[in-house]
Amino acid sequence: MTVALTIGIVGLPNVGKSTLFNALTRNQVLAANYPFATIEPNVGVVSLPDPRLGQLAEIFGSQRVLPATVSFVDIAGIVKGASEGEGLGNQFLANIREAQAIAQVVRVFDDPDVVHVDGRVDPNADIEIIHTELILADLQTIEKALPRVEKEVKIKKRDAAELAAIQAAQKVLERGVTIISAVESDKLDMASLKELGLLTAKPFIYVFNCDEGVLGSPEKQAELRELVAPADCVFLDAKLEADLVELSEEEARELLEMNGQDESGLDQLARVGFHTLGLQTYLTAGPKEARAWTIRQGDTAPQAAGVIHSDFQRGFIKAEVVHFGDLVDAGSMAEAKARGKVRIEGKDYVMTDGDVVEFRFNV
Repeated sequence: MTVALTIGIVGLPNVGKSTLFNALTRNQVLAANYPFATIEPNVGVVSLPDPRLGQLAEIFGSQRVLPATVSFVDIAGIVKGASEGEGLGNQFLANIREAQAIAQVVRVFDDPDVVHVDGRVDPNADIEIIHTELILADLQTIEKALPRVEKEVKIKKRDAAELAAIQAAQKVLERGVTIISAVESDKLDMASLKELGLLTAKPFIYVFNCDEGVLGSPEKQAELRELVAPADCVFLDAKLEADLVELSEEEARELLEMNGQDESGLDQLARVGFHTLGLQTYLTAGPKEARAWTIRQGDTAPQAAGVIHSDFQRGFIKAEVVHFGDLVDAGSMAEAKARGKVRIEGKDYVMTDGDVVEFRFNV
């Protein structure tokens, strides 16, 4: 039960989507560390920044460090009318359906040499165009599915409540509203909608591609945040990100400081993706490797064990848990045990971010 985080990157032409994606793929985690990680040309796999792993590797003498990863899928550029076949039409749909979240790159920078597809820089209008195309695509999906669902309800092969849930979603979309933003207000039954793979049912993250005028202005950023609230957003300069991945760690840090930033936009995007999807990491360490594992917030110890191997979940006996901070303070596992900081937890234990764990299980 691997919990993979895949974010689909969408945007209008000339918003900096390709520049950002090229930076992501150049920053790619070495695929050889991950079994079966065949990376497609339109997928970039990057690591979630986690300084805790280096400290764990020191304590346990680990030979290698394996961070949690985020996959970014580059979705073919969407233009106005894409749902009707304009531009590359519905080619983007297949790729985006596999993603757990959608990151929309929105142009905020001014550059007379980079022509905007609509001849002006207007973040709100750009967001609306993408929303509209995804909503229209979802309406098409529902219109295709409804006759089949209605038939299955008639022959008692499906519950009528599922049909009602799909019809309720259709009404939301016809109002020009995304599913994700109407879940609570319209009391939508998301479980019944899952099989349709609706695009607007996915959480949205907004990536504002800015120049220094916005990156250095908390007021302008606040205006843009307001535009997309309560969704998460990231502010970055895609050109700067492309430069950063070509530099050494020290040079990159200096360039970020010169631009008044303490973290790259790519690192922010990976973190925000985790937050948006309610994910967290727990840690394991030994002589071979120090590793971060991705789980959902609220997962129990057996569920977390299952991310390593399904046998671990099936045969779960107990988990030996110490919080990362307590382990670092102690300096070793033996000292953490001597201080009473290592706990034995059972099947009901709910994991917290930063737990360092060793699982006991029967095969």
